[in-house]
Amino acid sequence: MHPGVNCISFTGGDTGISISKKAGMIPLQMELGGKDACIVLEDADLDLVAANIIKGGFSYSGQRCTAIKVVLVMESVADALVEKVKTRVAKLRIGPPEDDCDITPVVTESSANFIEGLVMDAKDKGATFCQQYKREGNLIWPLLLDNVRPDMRIAWEEPFGPILPVIRINSVEEGIHHCNASNFGLQGCVFTKDINKAMLISDAMETGTVQINSAPARGPDHFPFQGLKDSGIGSQGITNSIDMMTKVKTTVINLPSPSYSMGSSGSSIRSRI
Repeated sequence: MHPGVNCISFTGGDTGISISKKAGMIPLQMELGGKDACIVLEDADLDLVAANIIKGGFSYSGQRCTAIKVVLVMESVADALVEKVKTRVAKLRIGPPEDDCDITPVVTESSANFIEGLVMDAKDKGATFCQQYKREGNLIWPLLLDNVRPDMRIAWEEPFGPILPVIRINSVEEGIHHCNASNFGLQGCVFTKDINKAMLISDAMETGTVQINSAPARGPDHFPFQGLKDSGIGSQGITNSIDMMTKVKTTVINLPSPSYSMGSSGSSIRSRI
């Protein structure tokens, strides 16, 4: 709100929405989190999917805006996928970052408490725990929640931790609907061997970026990075950021005598040239 501020670029969460309400006419560029969906079709390579779920859902202990936050998998392959992910989760090392562990404490106690609230809500409403829930201070063990339903908080809220819900779907349309019903729209991913289906689903997903057969990712610095809805305003990336911080100005020079004739015939114009 200071008069010297003429541009704001912010990465965060709800604070960004508060800033936007106070910014008035100041240009904004914001990345405010996501609930990145992973849609898995029946023909997907399940080993590839499982590997990317581990990378996309549990790296940095899930504390990434572009982390996979919900898996939407076709019912016919859900059992097989869940087993493959469980096997990989069991191999993750848990402990302090100094020991180069895969899962380390989340950033604050309040974050850990928020995550635990999502877990307890899912437990009370009948989600299937693929691992025992375990917490020591800010350290939360990785947890895969199967048979999650839309009435559970974890289906919609961003945990920003090593907790990943699996929702079983019976159609592609059901998966797209859940993705687009979210108030977030940062990134998403689709796993299928059918590129035509992948493109159709990508077009239908209301997200800033869709990865096909790979987990969501920030990408190189020159790559456009943007979110829809509550996930942000504008687009990051070198060129986009420079454009956002540049004010366009037009100067029109009116010469004493015309340099061209309005409405002249083509031959007249050519003679003057």
